[in-house]
Amino acid sequence: MDIAALQTFTSPVVLFFLLGLLAAVVRSDLAIPEAIAKGMSLYLMAAIGLKGGVAVSKSGLDATIITALAAGIAASFLLPFIAYAVLKTFGKLDRLNAGAVAAHYGSVSVVTYVTAVEIFELSAVPAAGFMVAVLAAMETPAILSGLLLAKGGSKNGDPEERGEMLREVFLNASVVLLLGSFAIGMVAGPSGFAEVSPFFEAGFKGVLCLFLLDMGLIAARRMMDSRAITWRLVVIAIALPLFNGALGVLAGTAIGLDVGSAAAFGVLCASASYIAVPAAMRLALPQADPGVYLTMSLSITFPFNILVNIGLLTALAKALGGMPQ
Repeated sequence: MDIAALQTFTSPVVLFFLLGLLAAVVRSDLAIPEAIAKGMSLYLMAAIGLKGGVAVSKSGLDATIITALAAGIAASFLLPFIAYAVLKTFGKLDRLNAGAVAAHYGSVSVVTYVTAVEIFELSAVPAAGFMVAVLAAMETPAILSGLLLAKGGSKNGDPEERGEMLREVFLNASVVLLLGSFAIGMVAGPSGFAEVSPFFEAGFKGVLCLFLLDMGLIAARRMMDSRAITWRLVVIAIALPLFNGALGVLAGTAIGLDVGSAAAFGVLCASASYIAVPAAMRLALPQADPGVYLTMSLSITFPFNILVNIGLLTALAKALGGMPQ
């Protein structure tokens, strides 16, 4: 555990995130233009999708990949039910907001996953490339279960609005780009990827550092401006990723994933969406309070996962896999 924690806190990507947090806390005017931040996000998703597709093209589809995909879809749909129960009882949220928040804790954060992959590399337990497909598969089922919980299975609503919401769920930018680049990587294979690898590999870590600098700024500033978060919700925003992450590592180990992939599955279960799900909630549940669900997922859970939980889940996966810490 000490080694895993040291590797986490000495990683440049984590240190840049800490720099962003610090800059926001001291109220520096440091900022990254929105257009550049969006461009970096597109680059990171395309790169991780391509590399995952290339890795699968080498190994081919097998029972392990199919099982991992099925486990990811099941986890994404079921985890919001656990979150909802906690948010309604301990968190004291109403049904609408509890359902909206719960959806975030079944879906995934691409940036958390990408950061974790870098830390796994440092820990000598790389995740399998096919975990990118699991990441993409886990984005949307949680939205469906969150809406079911918030609306109680009601079928009322404007068909046009439902169609727009479904389009946002299944055709949002992150899902399209991740799955599309993953498919391109599978078709191109190692030889095709070699032509673009200087762009997608050489600059990857540098772009990730700058992106996490921006995320640190955003997370800290939103937390300082928030007035809707109670101490109960802060506890939940830390407890859920701990519980969900441990459950994910256990499940990943049980279905036969290697140590790095089991840790990655734990990170996927622990992460909370702050891009795809908020966009869907704005369309489907406009009455829900974004000051609650965005602050919990982006300003509390995201930093906690980056700074603490990735290291914990790596250590747990190593322990379950019989590897030295």
